[in-house]
Amino acid sequence: MTSFDTSPQLSVWRVLLALAVVFVMLATTGWTALHNQRETTPLQASLDSWTHGRLHGHRLPDPDASPALLSRYFAKLGSQERVHLAQRYPLAVGNMNGAPVGLRYQANRLALLQARGVERARMHDPRLTPSGQQEAGERMRRFEALTAPDRHILAFDPDGSGRVAEVFGDLRTAERVSVVVPGVDTDLLTFQRTNRSWSAPVGMAKALYQAERAASPATRTAVIAWADYTAPAGLGIESATAMRAESGAVRLNALVRALPGATPVSLFCHSYGSVVCGVAAHTLPARVADIAVAGSPGMRVANASHLRTSARVWAMRDADDWIQDVPYLELGGLGHGADPVSSAFGARVLSAQGADGHAGYFQPGTESLDNFADIGVGAYRSVRCAHEDEACRAGLSGTATAGRA
Repeated sequence: MTSFDTSPQLSVWRVLLALAVVFVMLATTGWTALHNQRETTPLQASLDSWTHGRLHGHRLPDPDASPALLSRYFAKLGSQERVHLAQRYPLAVGNMNGAPVGLRYQANRLALLQARGVERARMHDPRLTPSGQQEAGERMRRFEALTAPDRHILAFDPDGSGRVAEVFGDLRTAERVSVVVPGVDTDLLTFQRTNRSWSAPVGMAKALYQAERAASPATRTAVIAWADYTAPAGLGIESATAMRAESGAVRLNALVRALPGATPVSLFCHSYGSVVCGVAAHTLPARVADIAVAGSPGMRVANASHLRTSARVWAMRDADDWIQDVPYLELGGLGHGADPVSSAFGARVLSAQGADGHAGYFQPGTESLDNFADIGVGAYRSVRCAHEDEACRAGLSGTATAGRA
């Protein structure tokens, strides 16, 4: 008698299911990626122009050279020469790891002004549908807001749904640097919100920066709202796989390695952002002191030790966070592995009291935000743990430099 497991019918259905999954992945990600590769984006056009450009008759350095090499190149230039390069190649310089931070701010402001002009023209383009014209208007207003004099844009790419990173505080003098890595549905239009501001990257970073200053007024800090990767759109195949996380991890590693100075860096990774941080962990430099995840669907490993990082690994999850209902497993590329707040995972589990669900971890007045702030300033003895045994503080005595009263 033929068993159920080896029946031809079941084998056929397995093949069809596998083909369906591949088809969906290609339709939602692969074909789109190939299509985008055939087009020259504004950023790529600026980089190509830089590659063929010259200054005083000399070729410009490879834009993909190491941050250290590019930093030395810019250091040899006069201020007028640096400004000239930013004005001629704004997108290239604005996204160039190794270029001076202040110069990147200037370059990205110019790039944003140019992108604003493009979207203003698209608002009245008869070839667009009314909804397309409306989206152009929304993008135009977003670009205009990002050009405000008090905003410091470290990275900007207008292509597609867009990428952007903003700095709060002074990166050049900071004693501690924090990077907020957001999750799904993060793009230029969702980078900032008016209602529940702390549920979007700008509000997350602002709230963390203010909480860090309150936790240790004497500590010079800087916080980066890092939406400089292409996040998954919605809770579909993209968010269930690591493809977006793998490309994001490369960009996150490049960001950290290009930060000025050698001060400690703490990563605060929310939702799918924790997948990005998990994939990136083993590539990150030793200056990354902490990787803290909130509302995580998993970090693509079975245990924190498998992250292969010297950073302290922290995790928290609110009791009402729907993410806990997502299966914590990885099978055939789907799913992101073990639950980071489980005892078997081995992370330092923090209290998330007051977070109120999946989007509330950065809400002012919550223990989740206070814990993030204490980690960000190095006040490890002040963190509030989730469990009575306080295993999350093990080995931390004497490491704190500041704390709450």
